[in-house]
Amino acid sequence: MAIKQEQQEREKKTCLYDRHVSLRAFMSPFAGFLMPIQYSNITDEHVAVREHVGLFDVSHMGEVTVGGKDAERYVQHIFTNDVAGAPAGKVFYGMMCYEDGGTVDDLLVYKMGEQDFFLVINASNIEKDWAWMQQQAKGFDIDLQNRSDAYGQIALQGPEAEHVMGTVLGLACKDLKFYEARYLTELPSLGEGQVAGILSRTGYTGEDGFELYASRAYIINYWDKLIAAGVQACGLGCRDTLRFEVGLPLYGDELSEDISPIMAGLGMFVKLDKAEFIGKEALAKQKAEGTAKKIVGIELADKAIPRHGYPVLNMEGETIGEVTTGYHCLSVDKSVCMALVDAQYAKMGTELQIQIRKKVFPGKVVKKQFYTKNYKK
Repeated sequence: MAIKQEQQEREKKTCLYDRHVSLRAFMSPFAGFLMPIQYSNITDEHVAVREHVGLFDVSHMGEVTVGGKDAERYVQHIFTNDVAGAPAGKVFYGMMCYEDGGTVDDLLVYKMGEQDFFLVINASNIEKDWAWMQQQAKGFDIDLQNRSDAYGQIALQGPEAEHVMGTVLGLACKDLKFYEARYLTELPSLGEGQVAGILSRTGYTGEDGFELYASRAYIINYWDKLIAAGVQACGLGCRDTLRFEVGLPLYGDELSEDISPIMAGLGMFVKLDKAEFIGKEALAKQKAEGTAKKIVGIELADKAIPRHGYPVLNMEGETIGEVTTGYHCLSVDKSVCMALVDAQYAKMGTELQIQIRKKVFPGKVVKKQFYTKNYKK
């Protein structure tokens, strides 16, 4: 018990930590932070987001700003998607890759201006990503800053998110389209130590949703208003079940140094018609020739739950891959998983088996999107 307490004391805390404790959230270490896993239970929180609205603390995520004359050229160099020619306020999803095509991280790039970019990276990769970005910055005339400790972030997700944003927070968001962002001009002028507030509409849940980035005091204020209005606080537990059942990847599971965007089925975010970017040659080869392994969806005939790392077998009983993420999918009442398997077994309808402890359960390859997304288009 003393060892666990000592470990938790070493973990970072977000600006909303005291709020989570007051709501009696179950807290657990995640990506170097002590984060809320659930408040009531994962199922209730999951359903709240699918049917109404839920509030997430995502202040553990990393934020990096890129400014200066070569800002766009630098972003194009490190990012698989194509931001050139896009208007200010456009948000892009994509990856940073190594020369061999392995994934450094998946991230969101906010193009706030021609020389003004805001990059949102995974909490578990902040130190690694920051070191890598600095290494790649040589020869570029840019102002590169890691602002991860300055920002707080909350996400409001669900079909009622737009209504709640307007009525509770008084933030105009109706005209903000999917994968767009704007500066929060409603906030007072920036003082010393403050950071520019940003509102975006992206989501990681398969539902309509908004993200608010701002200095910590503003984020605490917004959180308090939303909780007082009766919005359901949601933990990382249902954030994972929500993203999983709409087929969205998690770094470390469906993407990694050894799993490229092409292997993960994310080739649409790899723009090979760009002049250049790190990893382009390797990814172009993978797209042309195929990869040895692929991420697939698998639906089990039984109610057994496949977990990360469980072996995937062919019908002869040979191990041909392993589960990356698995759950009983709450929205469609099926046991499903994503798995990294040998490419020859990735065809839709292929019959496979999953070993769950000492038993083997039959399944078949299906689309990774187990639940239909309801994003605002």
